[in-house]
Amino acid sequence: MKAKDKVKVASFPSANPFTTKWSGAPPNETEEEAQVRVKLMQEAVRVSKEIDQSLNEARKAIEKKKKAFKVLLLGQSESGKSSVLKNFQLAFAPKHFEEERAIWKIIVQLNLIASIRTILDALKDEYETPSVPQPTPTESSLRGPAHNLRRIRLGFSPLFFIETNLIKILSPDISDPRELCVRAGSGWKELLGHRGKRAADGQESNDRPRSQTVINNENDPTNVLSAQKGDIIALWEDQTVQDILRKRGIRLEDQSGFFMNDVARIATPEYQPTDSDIIRARIRTVGVEEHHFLVERGVDANSDFYITDVGGTRSQRASWVPYFDDVQAILFLAPLAFNQSLEEDSRVNRLEDSLTLWRDICGNKLLATANLILFFNKKDVLNATLAAGVSVKKFVPSYGNLPNDVPHVTKYFKEKFRNYHRKMSPMARPFMCYETSAIDITSMAVLLMGVRESILRQHLRDGDII
Repeated sequence: MKAKDKVKVASFPSANPFTTKWSGAPPNETEEEAQVRVKLMQEAVRVSKEIDQSLNEARKAIEKKKKAFKVLLLGQSESGKSSVLKNFQLAFAPKHFEEERAIWKIIVQLNLIASIRTILDALKDEYETPSVPQPTPTESSLRGPAHNLRRIRLGFSPLFFIETNLIKILSPDISDPRELCVRAGSGWKELLGHRGKRAADGQESNDRPRSQTVINNENDPTNVLSAQKGDIIALWEDQTVQDILRKRGIRLEDQSGFFMNDVARIATPEYQPTDSDIIRARIRTVGVEEHHFLVERGVDANSDFYITDVGGTRSQRASWVPYFDDVQAILFLAPLAFNQSLEEDSRVNRLEDSLTLWRDICGNKLLATANLILFFNKKDVLNATLAAGVSVKKFVPSYGNLPNDVPHVTKYFKEKFRNYHRKMSPMARPFMCYETSAIDITSMAVLLMGVRESILRQHLRDGDII
């Protein structure tokens, strides 16, 4: 063989690359560089393990949620969904309910201040007409109602100052106290729930920096309400005030968060909200809010409950559909408020809107297998409305000459909802309807026991257990 025909044989290192452990060390690496490289590798391993652990936890949470009871609260804004949710917590998770008592104390106090503001605004509209030029003050005018109103407003100014501070905490973007609302998931409960804990010597200790302290003496309304208790009671019991409210069609008693009849009890330094106070307290929420709690008693103790409140205003309803998937039950709240209109559109009757919404829910194919449970909520308001002589026929002409009493009115509208349920449901399912008053804790507890059993049976049926 000639030299040019000789084949060069590649030379390989003596070490076998398939059996030699790779260290990742580059050639000519210094000791300092090796230490840096090892630290980076250790950090990468730690992060990788954390990611794996996080993924495993997320996977377990998803599997756990699949096995949980999932309930969707639907209905218009102001239909009582929040009250029903609080009744659920009180009935099945009382410890969770108790933990939030201090939070709801502040909301009750804000509701009371809002009612005072509403009264003073009505008096202002009555006595101070912007289009009429104000005359030069005289001795008699200084004793008149307009001057007296200004004196009253000045007396309540410390309360309104505290109200403004609390609103800045809860909803910084809101400038008008009458439009107070909190965004779901904003952590507003954590803000109000943060209080300085009492140390052994009675002084307040706080783990958070002073600048982050949310509730303190400057924005706690307890002492100011206590000091002005007599003035608040006098304002509410004044016959002239009642006449003006009646003249302007303002019925505070029918509104959520009404506590003016409880001032003597609430405006005290020792006040702690009762269960009923918490159920009745009102703060408007915007957005979808999911509430998770463990059932603490009963045959299904330690089981998970997920109750989702998707909001009820017309602008929020477009976001409902993603939450229809995999729910065991829908609690649909429809107050029989035949004489009221929607807050966001005064041209739309509340009851007609509820019927339209119910028809759409019944016909939705995504909800074909879900339990639909209808609550005719705010039964107490219906009783008061009919007792005041308000005619159903005036607002619902199709009601005709049927008797204007609670049994006939309830039966009439129940049949309307039943017909939509039968005609629009993709498949046959039982029609479940209850007349409720969410502020009646005892009755609601009994009712929710039955609702939970119904959800549990459906849950077991879906799992082929029964």
